[in-house]
Amino acid sequence: MFLGIDIGSSSSKAVLLDEEKNILAAEVYPLGTGTRGVQEVLQLAFAATKRSPDSVLYTVATGYGRMNYKGADKQITEISCHAKGMRFLQPDVRTIIDIGGQDTKVIRLDESGGIENFVMNDKCAAGTGRFLEVMARVLDCHISDLSALAGKGQNPVPISNMCTVFAESEVISHLSNNVSLENVASGAVLSIAKRVSGMAKRLGAVPRVMMTGGGSLNHSLVAAISEQLELAIDVPANPQVIGALGAAVFAHTLYQKQS
Repeated sequence: MFLGIDIGSSSSKAVLLDEEKNILAAEVYPLGTGTRGVQEVLQLAFAATKRSPDSVLYTVATGYGRMNYKGADKQITEISCHAKGMRFLQPDVRTIIDIGGQDTKVIRLDESGGIENFVMNDKCAAGTGRFLEVMARVLDCHISDLSALAGKGQNPVPISNMCTVFAESEVISHLSNNVSLENVASGAVLSIAKRVSGMAKRLGAVPRVMMTGGGSLNHSLVAAISEQLELAIDVPANPQVIGALGAAVFAHTLYQKQS
């Protein structure tokens, strides 16, 4: 087997491929670097295949904590792994929007799948999964319920501060003024959508556009970014494992070259 592991800030993902590049396991565990998340996700992946870890011929690690994983044969950046994984699933993809826990990436590919350009927001929580988590906590809802809550908002209030700390204060102020939870949630999602779509516009997003990462599980956010870009956005079936999938594809290729 060939293992790709994506160690993020808030979750760990693992994908196992066989020699024909069939996906044997694709697992996510909601703990990231510096925690037991890596061990847990690997245990889930191997349990799904009912095969021993000794069956792994090559391992590639990616993500925020990739350099801390000692079991990898090679470490590859998440930009390259997301491009490789998404291209593996959708050969016609040209733009990838990935919203993770600590950063947001927009990647543009050429027609052959090579990386033409990318932009990355990794200096501020604004526009990332962390921003969504903070908004959900202030609105007293689980992050998985934020999308449905935002979808019910008819008049989204503007969230002018993109700094997470000040945006949190702004949201609390709106709630104190009896603005509905739905309209505040909708405003928070719209503020992220404007920031992310701005990144994509500067990069020159072109179809087909695919969205990955935990942020793509928020359907209201996907719809808002699509509206801002005036482009259709598709989401793969398991959007959180795309980086790990790309790492596994790299592992397969590198092993073949090595052999």
